[in-house]
Amino acid sequence: MTKTKQLKLGAFMRPISIHTGAWRYPNALPDANFNFPTIKKLIQKLEQGKFDAFFMADHLAVLNMPIAALQRSHTVTSFEPFTLLSALATATEHIGLVATASTTYDAPFHIARRFASLDHISEGRAGWNIVTTSNPDAALNFGLEEELEHDERYRRAREFYDVVTGLWDSFADDAFIRDVESGIYFDPDKLHVLGHKGKYLSVRGPLNIARPVQGYPVIVQAGASDAGRQLAAETAEVVFAPASNLEAGKALFADIKGRAKAIGRDPDSIKILPGVLVIVGETIEEAIAKRAHLDSLVHYDSGIASLNSALGYDVSGFDPDGALPEIPQSNGSRSARDRIVSLAQRENLTIRQLAQRIGSYGGLAFVGTAKAIADQMEQWLFEEGSDGFNIMFPFVPEGLNDFVEKVVPELQRRGIFRKEYEGKTLRENLGLSRPPNQFFQS
Repeated sequence: MTKTKQLKLGAFMRPISIHTGAWRYPNALPDANFNFPTIKKLIQKLEQGKFDAFFMADHLAVLNMPIAALQRSHTVTSFEPFTLLSALATATEHIGLVATASTTYDAPFHIARRFASLDHISEGRAGWNIVTTSNPDAALNFGLEEELEHDERYRRAREFYDVVTGLWDSFADDAFIRDVESGIYFDPDKLHVLGHKGKYLSVRGPLNIARPVQGYPVIVQAGASDAGRQLAAETAEVVFAPASNLEAGKALFADIKGRAKAIGRDPDSIKILPGVLVIVGETIEEAIAKRAHLDSLVHYDSGIASLNSALGYDVSGFDPDGALPEIPQSNGSRSARDRIVSLAQRENLTIRQLAQRIGSYGGLAFVGTAKAIADQMEQWLFEEGSDGFNIMFPFVPEGLNDFVEKVVPELQRRGIFRKEYEGKTLRENLGLSRPPNQFFQS
């Protein structure tokens, strides 16, 4: 087999670990989510390991869960993403900086300006994770009594994307001539006023900042539900979509790239990076023991709250040792609900067992030696289950260090992961082209 394909790796870093028990693990850093010197060291370690991007998810509310569970959560406090990533841009040189920003509770002008600023500050390393916020408590923080309906959020997001990219194209790349002799700072013929009036948004423009270094910051999407997959096929360049196993990964990979091809996009212009929790051991037994210890640190109060949140339905009143009842669709994340219902049916799990699993981490996990983990990643890459992975670490710093120091060298030895960065920008490192300005020819 000719190893021409190359893995792309992101690092999911908010929360610093997705696992509820991470902050309690021996020698872990309990305050890592809200400790800037620690986060700076972690991203520098990731850059040492040649990761493509540091991905900071975000929430617009304290997680909506009972106080008995919330008091056990290490996600209750974290940095605002643009502030943090702007600071981290000055401490790194190559790694991409990806932040979540909501199309439901923010304005396109704000989003366009913040990401353009981050792209200039980082010299072309910004990425926008487009989300349609489904947390009902977030609605309350923005003066709304209830969240927007699921599909309505995605229709708004599609228009939102068009407005933001239009704002990024407000100035031609060569608009700023800065002619000291004539006193002309920019060419007004190379300024475009957007003048957008749509169903959801009305934005005049132009954006008061030069076009981003990358043209557009890299567009990142989740792409799990049908509406999410369609939006990803139309707009995304990186997709952080969940896949519980290789077969599910292949189906998702084919679906999103097939949708993209159907609307005239090059399927290779989209990188599919499913999230995976990686636990490394010197032996398989050691890795399994680490996972078991980690899972044991999750209290039932946390588990049942996480389960209720993911389902969009309260099952705490049912027999914990009984089967999951019929779960109706809600206005929350449909993909999360469907994934959990499928897991419960497939493995015949009780509510208690399901709460333990979801309260810890119920998604895709690679648990084993560095070689075994590299084997799985290589298989996913060459069987078109993914273009790489969005890595989630079980705890820090040990879990992150294990991956960089043990798994990365094994991937490099096989020739499927870089030893040096390909360029300075996130687009260059991901192998993505710079989009042309839709209003001005180069």
